[in-house]
Amino acid sequence: MQNKMFCFQCQETAGCTGCTQAGVCGKKPEVAAMQDLLMYVTKGLSAVTTQLRAEAKEIPTEVNHMITRNLFTTITNVNFDKDAITARIQETLDKKQELQAQVQNKKALPDAALWSSDDPAEFQVKAVEVGVLSTKDEDIRSLRELIIYGLKGLSAYTSHANVLLQDDEKVDAFLQRTLAATLDDSRNADDLVALALETGEYGLKGMALLDKANTTAYGNPEMTKVNIGVDTRPGILISGHDLRDMELLLQQTEGTGVDVYTHSEMLPAHYYPAFKKYTHFVGNYGNAWWKQKEEFESFNGPILMTTNCIVPPKDSYKDRLYTTGAAGFPGCKHIPGGIGEEKDFSAIIEHAKKCTPPTEIEQGEIIGGFAHNQVLALADAVVDAVKSGAIKKFVVMAGCDGRAKSRSYYTDFAKSLPKDAVILTAGCAKYKYNKLGLGDIGGIPRVLDAGQCNDSYSLAVIAMKLKEVFGLDDINDLPIVYNIAWYEQKAVIVLLALLHLGVKNIHLGPTLPAFLSPNVAKVLVENFGIAGIRTVEEDIDLFFGEEEKTQSEITQDLTIGELLRRYPDAASILMAKGMHCLGCPSAQMESLADACEVHGIDVNGVLEELQQKLA
Repeated sequence: MQNKMFCFQCQETAGCTGCTQAGVCGKKPEVAAMQDLLMYVTKGLSAVTTQLRAEAKEIPTEVNHMITRNLFTTITNVNFDKDAITARIQETLDKKQELQAQVQNKKALPDAALWSSDDPAEFQVKAVEVGVLSTKDEDIRSLRELIIYGLKGLSAYTSHANVLLQDDEKVDAFLQRTLAATLDDSRNADDLVALALETGEYGLKGMALLDKANTTAYGNPEMTKVNIGVDTRPGILISGHDLRDMELLLQQTEGTGVDVYTHSEMLPAHYYPAFKKYTHFVGNYGNAWWKQKEEFESFNGPILMTTNCIVPPKDSYKDRLYTTGAAGFPGCKHIPGGIGEEKDFSAIIEHAKKCTPPTEIEQGEIIGGFAHNQVLALADAVVDAVKSGAIKKFVVMAGCDGRAKSRSYYTDFAKSLPKDAVILTAGCAKYKYNKLGLGDIGGIPRVLDAGQCNDSYSLAVIAMKLKEVFGLDDINDLPIVYNIAWYEQKAVIVLLALLHLGVKNIHLGPTLPAFLSPNVAKVLVENFGIAGIRTVEEDIDLFFGEEEKTQSEITQDLTIGELLRRYPDAASILMAKGMHCLGCPSAQMESLADACEVHGIDVNGVLEELQQKLA
């Protein structure tokens, strides 16, 4: 996908030439071409499995795993190894041929299901024919890519769940059916919009599957302070999202004199109870993925990349970079091991023993672990803070970080938030503000970090729970603002999941996704209120300004809790009118008009007295 339409890392629509100088993506055109072909043959295999299901035949679990792993391999910054991708193409073609023989109605199969070859030269020719731009209609192409990017994100969630031996056949069947549907030229724009929203529905199911897999294996994440300094022993730095690799590495390094540190995407591993027993699990080293070149160099020891995001390594540490799972980079050692297999990390452990300890780049602690179970354990305190007005709004600032200077917006936005606003985050976007020391509200940290993009499910669960607690019919009535940093395929599936839940007025930045055609962007804007960001000052005013402007106004629609927060002296006036239940949480959620009606009091008379004495 990278060379034909849109590069998630560069945020450009120009043709990719392998931007190794910029050091952001670094995929060469021939690698991107093989990714295109891997996607094409995987669509073909999916068409075969979908037809077999229609003929009441079961699909082997390993085939489901192959398809999701293929999609995961093509996600941004996962695999740069042309030979490894080419091998997956051949394996997929072989499996497709094997299953195709079982199909009764072969006339129902598209060309992608029938094409086959074992000639690498033919691979190159075919890749040119089947790239993104092979779909000529701009709007259809845009919607297909929206769906495909969403399915890639879904594949990431399900692949991680599969590693922990959790599967959902219905999710696999949907992913394959929908992937095959992107080959169907009879589907119009309305059909594809509906399919995109359905992708969001299954995205949520995929997130739930991974959440179940992680918490079943390692317990529910807990509020945790994570060390960001270093110890005096040699270490291994692990990044990516695969918690099974994390577990195996901790087991195999125990007692070896080698410490383990997380980097960027692996930070949430510290929040799981199962990993806290390892005394050599020291802390988190560094920041977001795009700072790898500096931070991997200063770490001094070997680095294990379990998934995305790999930045093409500098020669100074390339020999210390190891990959495993779907990840790969030419010239770097790859540690094999499939689902259910034990991986042997002895080579990286022995390498670490010969290295000097990490160079310290910062000191202190950061706090996280606010996945849905932990936040719901604090639900009473959170609800009380909302009802009392101590917390006025939550701001979802999930998503990804990046190198572009325009992303400093999110740091400045976090600094500018009103003191009664709390950030909900998941993803490496948090590295823009999780070390700012924004404080807390009544013991509730103002940055509630649920984890990485793999933990975005928690943000949906928290929103749905708050909707239930406050007895709201519409999720958009919650005091939640969505200001999300945009990047790569997991962001697409999270966005589609939010749209499936009915969330509107989501702001994306620094720019709207470049793969959206003007007409498709218009549909999202008009139907869901999708918008971009502006300046920090303009957005703060947009999200909070009107409330500040009406701060001195007392109206009958003002809740009792908000009235008392703004004007504590209002309590004596209301109690004199016979309202003696002001401390009750339910009463504080009532509007002044409702409270007066319940007590048989004329609201206009109360308003007049309040305005005269207080406003």
